[in-house]
Amino acid sequence: MNMSKNNSKSKFKQKQNKVELLLLILYVIGFYIFCIHRSLRLSRDHFSKLRGLRVGWLFSPARLNDASDDQWRNFRTNLPILSLVFGIFTLLANIFRKLFRLRARGMSFLWFFLSLIYLSYLHGACILFIFLIASSNFLLVKIFARAKYFTFLLWIFNLGFLFCNRIYQGYSFSIFGEYWEYLDNFRGTFRWHICFNLVVLRMISFGYDYHWAHQESRFDQEKHIQRCHVCKSGKNCYQILQERNAHMNDYTFTTYLSYLVYAPLYIAGPIISFNSFASQLDVPQNHYSIKEVIWYGLRWVFGLCLMELMTHLFYFNAFATSASWKMLSPMDIFIVGYGVINFMWLKFFLIWRFFRFCSLIAGIEAPENMPKCINNCHDLESFWKSWHASFNKWIVRYMYIPLGGSQRKLINIWVIFTFVAVWHDLEWKLLSWAWLTCLFFVPELLVKSATNAFQAKGALDGFIFRELRAAGGTITITCLMVANLVGYVIGPSGFSWLISQFLSKEGLNVFGFMLLTFYVGTKLMFHVSDAKQSMQ
Repeated sequence: MNMSKNNSKSKFKQKQNKVELLLLILYVIGFYIFCIHRSLRLSRDHFSKLRGLRVGWLFSPARLNDASDDQWRNFRTNLPILSLVFGIFTLLANIFRKLFRLRARGMSFLWFFLSLIYLSYLHGACILFIFLIASSNFLLVKIFARAKYFTFLLWIFNLGFLFCNRIYQGYSFSIFGEYWEYLDNFRGTFRWHICFNLVVLRMISFGYDYHWAHQESRFDQEKHIQRCHVCKSGKNCYQILQERNAHMNDYTFTTYLSYLVYAPLYIAGPIISFNSFASQLDVPQNHYSIKEVIWYGLRWVFGLCLMELMTHLFYFNAFATSASWKMLSPMDIFIVGYGVINFMWLKFFLIWRFFRFCSLIAGIEAPENMPKCINNCHDLESFWKSWHASFNKWIVRYMYIPLGGSQRKLINIWVIFTFVAVWHDLEWKLLSWAWLTCLFFVPELLVKSATNAFQAKGALDGFIFRELRAAGGTITITCLMVANLVGYVIGPSGFSWLISQFLSKEGLNVFGFMLLTFYVGTKLMFHVSDAKQSMQ
């Protein structure tokens, strides 16, 4: 009797879930139809007031393309030459590896030579600054690695140069005397101190990995292999490559330099630890088969086509950079803001995956930076784990755990996000973004700790708990959108203006619509998550 009653309840719940899912999908379809229609109209009506639009190649010669974002424009313009250069580099690396059976030492020499050619074009004579600072860091690590105060020295050294590089704009050769002044005419095509931010992360990674190589490893390799489906299949996942100490013979100056300036990942990453880089120089990655790497590249081409379509039809970023959206209605501000966030995600998705693809072809796996779509994140923690995921892994390994991990989580996030902001650039709007994110993060962490202790005793408790999670996700997405717009688009001065727009009579209605949309999106994410769990 009880069994049949439970079965009927289960069937009713499944039917209820299906009805809810259908309604959610219908709402989402309606929302995107509305957004696309309104965005097309906005772009058509305001294109003459926008900066950064160029003649496009899709649809008709008269159709303009949004090239207002400097990063995307530079990447898209240089994509053919980048593809050619990395194609030649990876081809040479693979041929030499097979012909001469090169291992770690030989591959480090080869990649250092190839990367040196690449850097000479990018930075010209400024590579002297890079190698001078890098060599100083290498000596510091080798001399003080076993000292108790080593990590303090490592951070002071690297943070000092991170700040000085920005303050002095990459320095000038003239400061060393008139004899060196002529080198300022050969500074290359790309500012070296911008790329050096990533080099700083690699220098810290080398320092920590060498420091920990002298200590007993806390990584339980056997336990990891039992739980990891990749390692069970006889392959090596990225985590095991990172956590397993490299051989002491791998911590050489040549391997260190080739790691710092490894061409496929030099400009934008993804960020890879020294341990994993050195081990893959010795033995190429076996996680991805040739077929999987080709499929990865084809998916990237599809993403590029999507971006071309987006920038030809919708001028979201041009609205943001031209400040023209301040003349729009609250509804249009919401649509443009939502569009800017999606544009930013797709831009970084394409840039990071291009360089990761080039690295995979060369036999070196780096972490995936965008494993999750931006429209499938309903809490800050999962968002940051999937946005710049390789940076997140770096932070967890070299900052979060050394600072005390989860035991000091509420304090750690302030230190970490402040570092992330100044690492990107010395700007108040980035610090505002960091501290706003922390303010939004603290309540989420407190709520999560409370919900982890909560146990649903019945169907009603389960329903209430799910609705509260959906409400929390709605608020989080709103806060995340505001923080990113303040940090990367409108700046701190625009924050009060943005609030005032949505506190007006018309703005309050739009704000209600926005919350409803994010609530529906969060509920849909729950269904996607449930479907994935049932498939496992």
